[in-house]
Amino acid sequence: MTGPRRVPRGGGSRSGRPARPHGAGPPPRRGTAVRPPTTDPARAAALELLTAVRERDAYANLAMPAILRRARLSGRDAALATELGYGSCRSRGLLDAVVDACAQRPLSGIEPALLDALRLGSYQLLRTRIPPHAAVDSTVELVRERAGSRSAGFVNAILRRVGEHSEAEWVAQLAPDESQEPVAHLAFRHAHPTWIAQAFADALGGTVRELGELLAADDERPSVHLMARPGVITAEELALASGGELAPYSPYGVRLEAGAGDPGQLDAVTEGLAVVMDEGSQLVALGVADAPLDGNDTGRWLDLCAGPGGKAVLLGGLAELEGARLDAVEPAEHRAQLVRNATSDLPVTVHVADGRGAPLPDGVFDRVLVDVPCTGLGALRRRPEARWRRDPSDVSGLTVLQRELLTAALRHVRVGGVVGYATCSPHVAETHGVLAGVLRKHPGAERLDTRAVLAGTPNLGEGPSVQLWPHRHGTDAMFLALLKKVG
Repeated sequence: MTGPRRVPRGGGSRSGRPARPHGAGPPPRRGTAVRPPTTDPARAAALELLTAVRERDAYANLAMPAILRRARLSGRDAALATELGYGSCRSRGLLDAVVDACAQRPLSGIEPALLDALRLGSYQLLRTRIPPHAAVDSTVELVRERAGSRSAGFVNAILRRVGEHSEAEWVAQLAPDESQEPVAHLAFRHAHPTWIAQAFADALGGTVRELGELLAADDERPSVHLMARPGVITAEELALASGGELAPYSPYGVRLEAGAGDPGQLDAVTEGLAVVMDEGSQLVALGVADAPLDGNDTGRWLDLCAGPGGKAVLLGGLAELEGARLDAVEPAEHRAQLVRNATSDLPVTVHVADGRGAPLPDGVFDRVLVDVPCTGLGALRRRPEARWRRDPSDVSGLTVLQRELLTAALRHVRVGGVVGYATCSPHVAETHGVLAGVLRKHPGAERLDTRAVLAGTPNLGEGPSVQLWPHRHGTDAMFLALLKKVG
């Protein structure tokens, strides 16, 4: 057995030519080009996201930035990967129905990894301007690289059938009859589960007049909203620094175009000048901070469901300007740490506790925000996969928790103080249903006209609570009711 071949110092070969790295294979022949990678990195990143959502129940908006960093994608490639990944997650119900119509086996008989690829390819064919040949060929090559030629042929055949019709033509073929089932028809057309579309229709007053417009807005990728930290930077300065535009309703809000990249990497955010926060959430916190009290504000404020900390930053900043202090409650230690990190320079005390039994005094707080855990139906456009994870049975369990948290908030607030009950869901059971149930048992609380507190925001509903909507306000579908403790 001979020893390893010795290479002269300097890394060159005996002939003086640079040595090729071990395992690099033979050099290309003269006159031939090195073959580039056959799979597109942006589409590969999008497919990786679909796999993460399916296999690990990953949140798309949290998983995508890490995938982009690993793949070293930026600019147009990162934007394409994000659009394809988020869009395929968001449109899953519609895409599955089309694939099912084109396959010769039920969806349950298709390997999950291949179904992910079929969703990615179908989304490109039906909901983007990508040329059909590019949509099909790029997806097929991804499958060929991962699963072999036989699977690639299977995917190719189905995508060719998908591309024979436009999205509108598939909707006309597959959607429920519009005259008989208008809500189900609109739900299919805009890629929503029917039960969620019905919940939206109920919240809009039981009519489908606005439902199509709402579902269309909910089916689009939203703009990025920033919140300028009070006393640190103005919204005008933040707009100049970020290249955004002033938000129409929040005095601390700035909006950036969708596809502006990872907002968490903006200089204003990394430097602690701003926070990524939907304008609807900003209005909720502002409503609690601006609500009229009976008597003077003694400077004790409470955020009873504080994690991950966005509203605590806004309330804490406003409290600092007013000479007040904020107590913030969060039951999960890792989320409580996020609140601590976000509010470290503010007069905020974080408590790791269940809001229903937090070790805080009763009857002393001037202002209490209880932004309760909910189904999140109001933020589906920011959480692309969420609409297909939720189930109608989730609502009943959450409403019990919501009633208990609101009851605790009323216990902590002083007479003449204000409680803001907020949810990121317009579901009637989570909004008016919870309020009605709690107020029946607590006649010492009366409802304020929340619309008057948010007077600069139009189309807030019939009152006295307010309901924000993506199609009316460009915000998440946040709900806020202000209650005053009178005895």
